[in-house]
Amino acid sequence: MVIAVSGITSAQVAILQIQVVEGEGSVHFPGVRTNRSLTVEVTDETGKPVPGAAVSFHLPEDGPGGTFVNGLRTDIAITDARGRASVRAFQTNRLPGRFQLRIVASKEQARAGTVSFQYVGETVGGGTAAAPRAATATSATPHSNRKWYAIAAAVAGGAVAGVLASRGSSASAVGPPVTPPPPALTIGVPSISVGKP
Repeated sequence: MVIAVSGITSAQVAILQIQVVEGEGSVHFPGVRTNRSLTVEVTDETGKPVPGAAVSFHLPEDGPGGTFVNGLRTDIAITDARGRASVRAFQTNRLPGRFQLRIVASKEQARAGTVSFQYVGETVGGGTAAAPRAATATSATPHSNRKWYAIAAAVAGGAVAGVLASRGSSASAVGPPVTPPPPALTIGVPSISVGKP
């Protein structure tokens, strides 16, 4: 079966793939309307963009999150010629923390889903938003890795100094300090693809 989609003739879509391409891990001010875009790209099994797919965005029912500008926790967008769809704004609630924004794409009989991790920040002095403490621990950057190395080295050095002091400087009984590796925590982008049965 061949159908026309936006003037382009293509076979029926059997498998969809969806990926967040903009806005993953955004930190939003609590209790305000955010204007940060969340954009996804929908492709078929060969990696070609799928125009005209319906993409629904679902905010959580409780906990950190909010509502879209339509007043609901669900909003729908249609993919453009590049296979991209965006939700541009939503009203955050005042509960700080991480939440999952569920995303489902569908075209004909094919469907795909994924989640995007977003954050409602904590308000700190001066009215700025900071990522919740749990969020900062999971987003390791090169600077935070250096910090963990420094902390681990200081802890290990203190432990060696304490052992030496307790043994009366018998350094031969103590091996070299062992520095534990820093925690490697990252937020991935889960993706679920469902094909036509």
